[in-house]
Amino acid sequence: MKTAEEVRRVLKEAAAGKVDILIGTHRLLAADVSFQDLGLIVVDEEQRFGVAHKERLKKLRKLVDVLTLTATPIPRTLHMSLAGVRDLSIIATPPEDRRAIRTFVMKFDPGAVREAIENELKRGGQVFFVHNRVRSIAAMEKFLSDIVPRARIGIAHGQMAEGKLEEVMARFVNKELDILLATSIIESGLDIPSANTIVVNRADRFGLAELYQIRGRVGRSRERAYAYLLVPARRPVTKDAQKRLEVLQRFSELGAGFKIASHDLEIRGAGNLLGKDQSGQIEAVGFELYSELLDEAVRELKGEPPREEVDPDVQLPIPAFIPDPYMPDVHQRLFFYKRLAQAGSDEELEEIRAEIVDRCGEPPEELEALLEVMEVKVRLRALAIRALEAGPGRLVLTLGETAALDPFLLAKHVQGSAGRLRLTPDMKLVAYFGVGPNGAKPTVGYAAGVRLAETGGAAARGNHHRRREQDPAA
Repeated sequence: MKTAEEVRRVLKEAAAGKVDILIGTHRLLAADVSFQDLGLIVVDEEQRFGVAHKERLKKLRKLVDVLTLTATPIPRTLHMSLAGVRDLSIIATPPEDRRAIRTFVMKFDPGAVREAIENELKRGGQVFFVHNRVRSIAAMEKFLSDIVPRARIGIAHGQMAEGKLEEVMARFVNKELDILLATSIIESGLDIPSANTIVVNRADRFGLAELYQIRGRVGRSRERAYAYLLVPARRPVTKDAQKRLEVLQRFSELGAGFKIASHDLEIRGAGNLLGKDQSGQIEAVGFELYSELLDEAVRELKGEPPREEVDPDVQLPIPAFIPDPYMPDVHQRLFFYKRLAQAGSDEELEEIRAEIVDRCGEPPEELEALLEVMEVKVRLRALAIRALEAGPGRLVLTLGETAALDPFLLAKHVQGSAGRLRLTPDMKLVAYFGVGPNGAKPTVGYAAGVRLAETGGAAARGNHHRRREQDPAA
């Protein structure tokens, strides 16, 4: 939006060092842009910059600090941050009075579209309708005029003349239009508090970060906002598109951009750390395992010893799982199994339990048993104990050489146990439990948790795990 003469003058002053801060679009990455002493590059809306743009940024100067800002980091950037190549800072606190956007994925249905638009207009709001094809945008305008005759509709897309586009946007901001029919040009930068419903046609054609940005055009006030993601009624969508839409529908809470970007990384892959290739497929092993393999390779190249993290194997003869009737969605069950397996503290387990109860109601006994097993597993992991298994009248702890137990305290407990504890040559601690008070057997959580807390010292202490209010024999 500057004349050619103005652009040449600004670039000449920047090259001469007369400009301290140069603000621009992708135009700053052109070959004719140079700086006398470039020290810092700030990239806003980083997801709009492709790999070729990033390579150009590197060539501007080899030793330059780069700060990128984005609601949804692209997979390569997120991967570099998680791998430790770049620093990452997360701002997860939403603005005051903001509310989560209700998100619906549905097949294209004129009745549903009309209802969504009319509901917004009835409460005095405005509507974004995203149709990302300039060629057929006029036909979509006629369709909307037919189903919502009283609505005032404006069209906005990047091929319009500058003045015409500005005029349409000004009318929408001034509430002279009810519906803004637009392409993805609205993706970034718009802040219109009165627009709180957005309908995205052919949502399966958009990327995950792009959909997240488009959805963020609504919900910018105290009003509840709604996003409707439309897919073809008669054509199947690809598996990747299904995954993208499922992720967006699942993570609708405020500040979910980082979680969405993490799933985008799993779907698309991180690409190469160096070079321009951005394609990749890591879902076969999962991002976490991929990161572990990468970390091992980096440590090997540095000549450092491999980092060994113990993942205890707990085998107990109790039904500990999430029942299908309690949580019917298999993807949701897998999601919570994964979170439980990765929990590192009692507080984290309690948070997961609260979230499950909030979604599905009071937990059944099998789930409570699973949570208690995970509490035991947290202690085993803290003490680097490899396994816990139960046999007839006994518990067997596989210690290994790296177990964080005080050998003197352990020996003292074994000697003073009157045969209830035995340490085998292959570093296994066998705990025999007989009859407890009132003829009841001590629970697995008690037998494992108390002995570990006593023997392991500070590594295992903390909040002792929650005791269930019921007969210990259960």
